[in-house]
Amino acid sequence: MATVVIQKRIRRKGTTYPVYYKDPMTGKKKYYKTFQKRKDAQRAANELRAMIDSGKLEDVNQAKTKRSPLTFEEIAELLMAKWNQCVEAGELSEKTVEDYSGWLRKANKTFGKKLLAEISGEEILKYRNDLASKNSNILANRVLFVIKQVYKYGMEISSITSNPAESIRCLSEKHHCRNRFLNPEELEKLLRACDELRRGGNFMRALILLAAEHGASRQEALNLKWSDIDFKFGGRGLITFYRKKNGVKRTHSLMPRTKAALLKWRGHQSYMRKRKRIGTKSDFVFTWHDGTPIKQFYKSWRNVCKIAGLEGLHFHDLRHTYCSNLILSGADIKDVKEMIGHKDLAMTDRYTHLASERQLMIQRNLAAHYITTSSGLKLSGGHIGVT
Repeated sequence: MATVVIQKRIRRKGTTYPVYYKDPMTGKKKYYKTFQKRKDAQRAANELRAMIDSGKLEDVNQAKTKRSPLTFEEIAELLMAKWNQCVEAGELSEKTVEDYSGWLRKANKTFGKKLLAEISGEEILKYRNDLASKNSNILANRVLFVIKQVYKYGMEISSITSNPAESIRCLSEKHHCRNRFLNPEELEKLLRACDELRRGGNFMRALILLAAEHGASRQEALNLKWSDIDFKFGGRGLITFYRKKNGVKRTHSLMPRTKAALLKWRGHQSYMRKRKRIGTKSDFVFTWHDGTPIKQFYKSWRNVCKIAGLEGLHFHDLRHTYCSNLILSGADIKDVKEMIGHKDLAMTDRYTHLASERQLMIQRNLAAHYITTSSGLKLSGGHIGVT
């Protein structure tokens, strides 16, 4: 029978009853839960004991082995170690594992301290639905994916006997594909909002312009190095982006506003380091004053959007802004594919609905061309007359 112990702990605020159990695999004492009433602790201890005992299996030689009851967080750590090994072997990319890690951290906030065997399918389903309602179906599906991977790995290492996550299906993402983009006036509002930030206005302006004028993703921008930028090339400047997600490298001529914003950010960094007597140098463009790379900027982004009156805007929407305005300014789908770094033209097809707007602009240019180049003809009142 599994060893489960209830301790009585007397505190100033009252008596509590923490429950501990002996790991049948390692023999180590592990904490389970704490209860305010002894009867609740006794009930939980009985359930835990039964759960551990039911984890006994027979292998092919009929020899009895015990499953080790691990928490969601413990199995997630083991899984992360496995994924990192896959990165070293070239089976997974660093960007993929970075995404997996982020989704796991989100799931750990809810399930981390719970034993994997005690999490029910109903809890996972409710969590998926809550994520979808508060965020999006896309995020809910991504987090559900890593939860399924945790359970799958838990089965592999014989920590659980059943997989309640296996039967939970992903939600439809058809109506959650974001195509929101900013027109030039809205982008200008966003840039003006950077000037009103109490802190971080310089680096946010540079980030926004990199995304809106060059289609840089969050990963491309935060991994950008000064050695990837040649400010003097051809009098305009040249910038190179490396997209870890698909391994695509792309090079652009620097847009004037982006160039000015990057130079201003570099000057600000140099000034602050000199002022604070920090001698650290880093080749990353976006770092703290001590040279530590900036990993996230969610708070600054939310503040900029709030000031600009564009709440609900995602940073990734600036990538759509770049593609959409390329189309509207005369580029075709193939141009967009090459400039944004898509490997498959199907990924760029979401912008075909803007083709009619581009065609309208071309027709207007054609009309203007006919008017300005006509010799001896004048359009008047809908009739063509000879002058």
